[in-house]
Amino acid sequence: MPSSTSWVKRLVLGRPFRSDRLGETLLPKRLALPIFASDPLSSVAYATQEILLILTLGGLAFLHLAPWVGLAVAVLLTVVVISYRQVVRAYPSGGGSYEVASRNLGRSAGLVVAAALMVDYIMTVAVSVAAGVDNIISALPELNPYRVAINLGFVAFLTAMNLRGVRESGRTFAVPTYAFIAGVLLMITVGLVRTVFGDAPVAESAGYDIRPEQVGLSTLAVAFLVLRAFSSGCTALTGAEAISNGVPAFRKPKSHNAAVTMLLMGGISVVMFVGVTALALIADVRFTEHTCDLIGFVGNCETDPQRTVIAQLAAAVFGGDQTFFFYYIQAATALILILAANTAYNGFPLLGSILAQDRYLPRQLHTRGDRLAFSNGIVVLAAIAGALIYAFDGSATRLIQLYIVGVFTSFTLCQAGMVRHWNRELVHATTGAERRRIHRARWINALGACFTGVVLVVVLVTKFTHGAYLVVIAIPLLYLMMRAIHRHYDQVREELRAGTDTETLPSRVHALVLVSTLHKPTLRAISFARATRPDTVAAITVNVDDAETRALQREWDARGMKIPLKVIESPYREVTRPVLDYVKNLQRSSPRDVVCIYIPEYVVGRWWENLLHNQSALRLKGRLLFEPGVMVTSVPWQLASTTRRDPDRVVHSPGEVRRGIGATKRIPAEKESV
Repeated sequence: MPSSTSWVKRLVLGRPFRSDRLGETLLPKRLALPIFASDPLSSVAYATQEILLILTLGGLAFLHLAPWVGLAVAVLLTVVVISYRQVVRAYPSGGGSYEVASRNLGRSAGLVVAAALMVDYIMTVAVSVAAGVDNIISALPELNPYRVAINLGFVAFLTAMNLRGVRESGRTFAVPTYAFIAGVLLMITVGLVRTVFGDAPVAESAGYDIRPEQVGLSTLAVAFLVLRAFSSGCTALTGAEAISNGVPAFRKPKSHNAAVTMLLMGGISVVMFVGVTALALIADVRFTEHTCDLIGFVGNCETDPQRTVIAQLAAAVFGGDQTFFFYYIQAATALILILAANTAYNGFPLLGSILAQDRYLPRQLHTRGDRLAFSNGIVVLAAIAGALIYAFDGSATRLIQLYIVGVFTSFTLCQAGMVRHWNRELVHATTGAERRRIHRARWINALGACFTGVVLVVVLVTKFTHGAYLVVIAIPLLYLMMRAIHRHYDQVREELRAGTDTETLPSRVHALVLVSTLHKPTLRAISFARATRPDTVAAITVNVDDAETRALQREWDARGMKIPLKVIESPYREVTRPVLDYVKNLQRSSPRDVVCIYIPEYVVGRWWENLLHNQSALRLKGRLLFEPGVMVTSVPWQLASTTRRDPDRVVHSPGEVRRGIGATKRIPAEKESV
């Protein structure tokens, strides 16, 4: 029977996949869209809200600027999508912005992009889940006290689903994504049709007045407010680069399918964002950073949350907050926002794997788990995002201030790298048609670099004091960490490089068996040490109790042991230090000799049994490993409780294995002699 932990693992993750089944996990476009594009698609649920939230800081008078801010965001999204289609076609290996910047701008630029993307992916999980829970609480306000716990629960669910594998998570997340797209497009269509026929929807907050937090703004201050609203609305672009990082996960032809998926994602995102923004202005939605700034708000502004913009629009368009379509929109929005984190769950592990392969992150991030997913990267992402949610009390408004700095850092460097890429390609172009294609692609990426560079400056200026400074600190720290990891791997590789000279054999080998009690594990260790035929072999024991040591010596002599027992005095009852000193003395007397220490160890089957046994062997082994010229050999003795892990284990009599004789029956665990 499998252990309880193994059973739970199989229940959560499913059965493991063989490595040769990796091709079966590749994605068709219909599954790739919800996996890689759920983040930019879902951001329409809060991008408009963030624009209104900033503009209302100056009062109702500034809401007339919202259409222009929304239009600027839509144009920028279009430019970025078109620019990244060039990346997908030029670099199909899946490195995305990191690979483009590394190849064309140098390793340092690539690492800056990688650090920015990692921060972005972490924030995607935190913000998406928090925004989704906000919509759940809009429909069920009584859940507000449990906000953080609900957030962490969804992070755990997403982690488990992604550990099951990319394709399986894609099937799970496809239905909510398409349900959200259908619901929002239906809401936009119904709302605009009602407006055309003179029955424009009216939001529940349309009658509220707003107490401005900033009054008497100068022209410069108004411009700053508009730029800040624009930078907040740029959250609609988050995750736009995920497809370029995930090209290897597509079915063949990979580049073509990824480019088509990116075009679909961009078109749907722009239509939904523009439609939601237009409806919000038609319905006179009011949304402020602090609920108590709403004059006329029904309820306790100190404790009762505002309804999200998407919730107000659903109620206004479909005739109230008790209709089927209101709950449908809320459920679909909450699901897509929470599942939008799936973009990061696919992008972060892939990027981590590439960085680990290049030796900029620990090698453990490069390996796939049981289900052919990059399990270690998924777990790391979930742990950091969960910690952020806990630290910021699950507040999407507070978390979003840390957002998009990393996004536009990677956007800008990637597009600049693509311009340099096309410059190189132009040198080798031979036909007029090819040169025209390259010129067109270069102009697209140059325009994208200019747009995103300007936005990056705006975001840094407008969000720096509101929390973005944390990201400005985090990106350089990640950069330095990756450089340090790479330097470590380089040093280890150089130090371990095999030389041309023949390795010098040791003059002699001294075998030492560590003894505390004369029992079966000790006898096994002695037999194994003698079987290796060292030049000298001896047993050593540390005298921490005179009576026990004398009893051991008497038993040793009575049994007629064939190797000497040496007693090491320890007046302070310490085991590790006396053994280390003894070994060092041996090394000093014969530097070319090798000392091999055999340590008998108990192996138990239950975790709590480890607490009942002295762990001095582990401590001693940890110290001896740092001593040059010393080798440590563990000689395990499996106690009866280990058979619960392997009930079919065959117990052999002494010498049976060596003579090629197998046991005819398994000895029950409870009858084994210890």
